Amino acid sequence: MKTCLVTGGAGFIGSNLTERLLERGDRVKVLDNFSSGKRANLDGLSERFPEQLQILDGDIRDFALVTAAMDGVDYVFHQAAVPSVPRSIRDPLTSNNVNIQGTLQVFLAARDAGACRVVFASSSSVYGESPTLPKREDFTPLPISPYALTKWVGEEYARLVHKIYDLEVVSLRYFNVFGPRQDPKSEYAAVIPRFIDKLLTGTSPTIFGDGEQSRDFTFVDNVVEANLRAADAPCVGGQVFNVACGERYTLNELVMKLNQVLGTSLAATHAAPRDGDIKHSLADITSAKARLCYSPSVGFMEGLARTAKWFAEYGPR
Repeated sequence: MKTCLVTGGAGFIGSNLTERLLERGDRVKVLDNFSSGKRANLDGLSERFPEQLQILDGDIRDFALVTAAMDGVDYVFHQAAVPSVPRSIRDPLTSNNVNIQGTLQVFLAARDAGACRVVFASSSSVYGESPTLPKREDFTPLPISPYALTKWVGEEYARLVHKIYDLEVVSLRYFNVFGPRQDPKSEYAAVIPRFIDKLLTGTSPTIFGDGEQSRDFTFVDNVVEANLRAADAPCVGGQVFNVACGERYTLNELVMKLNQVLGTSLAATHAAPRDGDIKHSLADITSAKARLCYSPSVGFMEGLARTAKWFAEYGPR
């Protein structure tokens, strides 16, 4: 039985990952300050796996706490972050402190504890405005927001920590993840849960810009699988991999398909584009397929249907 630490484990991706780890029989420590993560995401897991799950309430900027959390840990899945581009523009200091300082502390604590490997959650936002599609890991990052910059710095620390201290750290660049447990109510909510919530309540969703911007939307189960494979793949320390589906849809297409899935017929309204938003995003996942044996098992439409069903049954209004 492995012991895993999931930072940010009460969040959207972190709680889905925690559930999968518990289901396969691992012991899991969740470290979360619940600033954006929700205790409700873990309530059912605590009941189902009382002997396997330990929840630690704390911040990754507290090095003593992170060090204590690492005791006995084999694998670290570092999901904790201040995750929003708009928020990072409004408050770059907090994004910097959490996403850079906090991330380095997680890496160093894992090194000191003798952890086997750390899987670091990075972001496709590091590519910035580079017009070339699809995005490959060997492209020079051109971040256009503080959030994107913090994720690139995290990747560079991962590379250096591996090179200098021989700690196995693998970075995964997530592309527009969506699925159950994603919060639609936050000011910084991602587009799919926000649109679903609007449509379910009879309100037109708002698109910032003309709606022709495109994204490589990736269902959360695919991201969880990529994390598990990144933890076990041989000879990938210090490397970066795209995690996506390798196909893109515009936001106008997204609204149309969500109307189909939900049985609604509401048109979107449009507002001015937001600072820091990129125009197009599409991943080349060749490297992840070859080195991690990763392949997305849930396609876009199936993921939308599963997400819409979950929000219709359990999601907040």
